[in-house]
Amino acid sequence: MTASRPAFMHLSPADTVGIALRALSAGEEALGVTLGADVPLGHKFAVTAMPAGAAVVKYGQVMGVATADIAPGDHVHSHNCAMSDSHSDRSDAKGTLHAAPERQTFEGYLRPDGRVGTRNYIGIMASVNCSSTVCNAIADAANRTLLPRLPGIDGFAPIVHDQGCGMASAGEGFDALVRVLKGYRDHPNFGGVLIVGLGCEVNQLTLYKRTDWTEERIGIFNIQDVGGSASAVRRALELLEPICAAANEDRRSAQPVSKLVLGMQCGGSDGFSGITANPALGVASDMLVAAGGTSILSETPEIYGAEHLLIARADAETGRKIEGMIDWWRDYAAKNGASLDNNPSPGNKRGGLTTILEKSLGAVAKGGLSPLSGAFAYAEPIRIPGFVYMDSPGYDPVAATGQVASGANLIAFTTGRGSCFGAKPAPSIKLASNSDLARRMPEDMDIDCGVVIEEGVSLEEMGRRIYDLLLDTASGKKSKSEEFGYGDNEFVPWKIGATL
Repeated sequence: MTASRPAFMHLSPADTVGIALRALSAGEEALGVTLGADVPLGHKFAVTAMPAGAAVVKYGQVMGVATADIAPGDHVHSHNCAMSDSHSDRSDAKGTLHAAPERQTFEGYLRPDGRVGTRNYIGIMASVNCSSTVCNAIADAANRTLLPRLPGIDGFAPIVHDQGCGMASAGEGFDALVRVLKGYRDHPNFGGVLIVGLGCEVNQLTLYKRTDWTEERIGIFNIQDVGGSASAVRRALELLEPICAAANEDRRSAQPVSKLVLGMQCGGSDGFSGITANPALGVASDMLVAAGGTSILSETPEIYGAEHLLIARADAETGRKIEGMIDWWRDYAAKNGASLDNNPSPGNKRGGLTTILEKSLGAVAKGGLSPLSGAFAYAEPIRIPGFVYMDSPGYDPVAATGQVASGANLIAFTTGRGSCFGAKPAPSIKLASNSDLARRMPEDMDIDCGVVIEEGVSLEEMGRRIYDLLLDTASGKKSKSEEFGYGDNEFVPWKIGATL
């Protein structure tokens, strides 16, 4: 950190805590108090006395309650702060529109339905866990034997999972799986798709036939109908020939930013995520929305305690949907012996996050300041522009899978601890919340948002850099996760309900 940068910060005049921008030592002076203990990088210290039971305030919002008397200068963390039974529940901040950005186009693949792809993969999709091994074998064989002569195709992406049988044939779980698979089948980042079933599963292939696609773009068959596993691989390679020939002819062309759908994720968060990477991504999201695009926020258990900040920016119907999602999750967690305060994770806590309320307040910053235009079920098709919300668990692969199924053609993923992730067929860029992480994991981090603190770069400028990187990535620039090969194992549909 440069010597001219401050060693601590106070985010809001209402806050009862300050933030350490470097490791602080007991005895140092910070924000008018003398530290009574060491305070690690990204962690909090008290700027006022808080008796046991008093609210702990960060971002101008209640993030927890003191579980012991806290003196000015004390380190504030899980040893003396916990989840509060009550939290802030009102906000007067209405949605505001960002000025339209100068850059309004990218290079993408225009599809027959009018949507635009940012990649040109061929999807090898399993309808059931029983066909997943065969689908992996098909993708491997196609990448070895077909891809070298297909310069217009990005690769063959296996879309495999552990569901499709041993489950109820109706209800929330089955409906969610069908929505996910149909969303991937129809995804604009696929130039063609091959769907493989076993034959006797609950999730039958008849659900996935399309009459509006030419035979050159889709293939469907059951392993039981072609002679077995090895025969299925051979049959697949035959069916892929016309699919590949058609997709290989597709070319990028100039497309409006309004065709971009951004899925926003955060994982391995730390005390800086809500100060640097998340609000900077929020600025980029606002720019995308101002250009007519769509950005999706998700992870309902990780907006808990901050949902009022979204509801204030929504119309009445959308606000009621958000409230209904929170109520569903409270009930779902209770039925399964869990609590919505099962976060933060150990890594989050080491990074300075203490309660789910604190984490949620930082997480919603990814949504910027734009009005909330709609709220959608997990993997529900999203065909409207603007900033929207999609219900999902907080588990990153499940949340991102739902966003891609809903139509996201690229992903932005913020992290403070160093999450590694890909989301084929959608490219995923990684945003480091602190410069130390960017220096430690340069092979995985696409952009360093820590310069907001280290170099004094404004959030507006940081957001513009992210926006430009999003458009460059959408136009074909490979992300770090793509260069390594992430994305084949991160397809994880939400599993709801009993395994039978």
